[in-house]
Amino acid sequence: MARISALGLDIGRRRVGIAGCDGTGLIATGLDTLYRHRHSFGEDVAFLRAIAQARQVDTLVVGLPYSMNGELGHQAHHTQKYAERLAQALDLPLIYVDERLSSVQAEELLRAEGAPLSENKGLIDRKAAAIILQRWLDAQRAERNRASQQAPIQDSAQAPL
Repeated sequence: MARISALGLDIGRRRVGIAGCDGTGLIATGLDTLYRHRHSFGEDVAFLRAIAQARQVDTLVVGLPYSMNGELGHQAHHTQKYAERLAQALDLPLIYVDERLSSVQAEELLRAEGAPLSENKGLIDRKAAAIILQRWLDAQRAERNRASQQAPIQDSAQAPL
């Protein structure tokens, strides 16, 4: 099985939640939060490049905020513009994942863990990034499983001696 190293991002106007996965591509985990209002784009890139290089990242997975009716709104276009600039600067392929309700799901999970939400928005962003990345990892795994089930199986009784 090939090693998987993807970075998941939940991009917002003020913060970027960052998640990574284990080398098997089974589990996504929140890593850090980038506070955009304190940085220039160049500093954002340097921050993310350091994480990407340390983790040997080969794919950038970004949550795209579709509206509930499936359309791309104003925030989605900002997300795309920022993500495309990041992917180009980091020289990584970019994959979008529908992030609808990922922040709500993140808040519910953190609330169940007893985490204080009002004072730690960065934690919500990291958890949302992990949810986004986990959705992509699960879809990749399902696709690999489908492909392996459709692969022809050679009957050992018919194999040449």
